[in-house]
Amino acid sequence: MTGVILAAIIGYLLGSIPWGLVLARLSGYGDIRAIGSGSIGATNVLRTGNKTLAAATLALDVLKGVAAVLIGALWGPSAALASAGAVVIGHMFPVWLGFRGGKGVATAFGVLCAIAWPVALAGVAVWLVTAILFRYSSLAALVATVGTAVFAGLTVDRDRALVIVAICLLVVVRHHENIRRLLGGTESRISFGKG
Repeated sequence: MTGVILAAIIGYLLGSIPWGLVLARLSGYGDIRAIGSGSIGATNVLRTGNKTLAAATLALDVLKGVAAVLIGALWGPSAALASAGAVVIGHMFPVWLGFRGGKGVATAFGVLCAIAWPVALAGVAVWLVTAILFRYSSLAALVATVGTAVFAGLTVDRDRALVIVAICLLVVVRHHENIRRLLGGTESRISFGKG
């Protein structure tokens, strides 16, 4: 039990590192929460026009999900799953930012890579297809999240499936503002072109 608690604490603290905010400030863009969706994630960083910075944010947010699971695994499978849930919660609700963080998609993907990589690959495939067809990152994330939850429920063991479904529900809830903008036709599109 001690290992599970320690893993959850470490996972939360790792998740609460706001890489998008840190990198944007270090690069001279100020507070990333003042533009676009107001989020600290890679999609909002991309709205600065700096694709390299957005890619770095994405990579670091994914890596903290992977790292949390690997650290938690040192205390066993249950601790790994506790850390998996905690790192996503930490990203979404970081104590340093008044519990107002990102949407959790990249960090959740990192978790999936570590605990169920075939599910992660399926989620990426769905995200890519949806993003290319509709050019809404949030819509792609929502469709991929639902698909991931269903696929996990069908393919992995009960404990991992429960954690994955819980994470997916959190991701959907954190997209409530995006859902409203999508329904209202005011959501920002993403571009795959050069420049």
